[in-house]
Amino acid sequence: MTEPASVVVVGDTMLDREVDGDVRRLSPDAPVPVVDERSVRSRPGGAGLAALLAAGRGRRVTLITALADDVAGRELRGALDGAGIEVVDLGLDGATPEKIRLRSGSRVLLRLDRGGAAGPVGAARATARAAIGWAGAILVADYGRGVPSDPALREMLVGRATRTPLVWDPHPRGPEPVAGATVVTPNAGEAARFAGAGDLDGRDRAARHGALLARRWSVGHVCVTRGARGAVLVDAAGEARAFPAP
Repeated sequence: MTEPASVVVVGDTMLDREVDGDVRRLSPDAPVPVVDERSVRSRPGGAGLAALLAAGRGRRVTLITALADDVAGRELRGALDGAGIEVVDLGLDGATPEKIRLRSGSRVLLRLDRGGAAGPVGAARATARAAIGWAGAILVADYGRGVPSDPALREMLVGRATRTPLVWDPHPRGPEPVAGATVVTPNAGEAARFAGAGDLDGRDRAARHGALLARRWSVGHVCVTRGARGAVLVDAAGEARAFPAP
């Protein structure tokens, strides 16, 4: 049996926590619900979640990211190691970003963000170069916190883009995808902003935005994701295919 190709995920990792509880009363201090905590679940988020999902399909996965030396960062590292993911840690000078969701039933009542502004990310070195050089496929999961902006890392990705399937999930606060990427996957709002068209949606508009961006970024295809309305895949010539959401 052929061994699955290795996947390298590049990007910003955060810690996602879900606090589940019951709401039976309002606080006497303010008209807000009181959540009686029942359970807390934590998992990697951002690029860490992408790596986790890829590893769950039996692939060998390497995650190139930046982790802080704090309690949340060590928890993230333990979860990634436990999933069999090889971590290339560039180092993060700052706090690990956390997203904490307070939920009751299926409803999110509040999201609390920790970690503040993105801290400086360490430079990519030989270990990252080796991982990218051996990759069977590459996913860049940009969450606007600095990992895909590293000049040395971008140079490595440029060198592989035309030889290795490379998917780039961009972020408004992040850098442009590297030229030669196979597919870039903005959502509809991001595609409109990148195209300078405002927050406009619609399948035909998404196709126009995607074609403009494919030409501007010199990439193979742009896949504009539209949530429950599916996705539109388009190339630089404007040839588009629509895909419904399952």
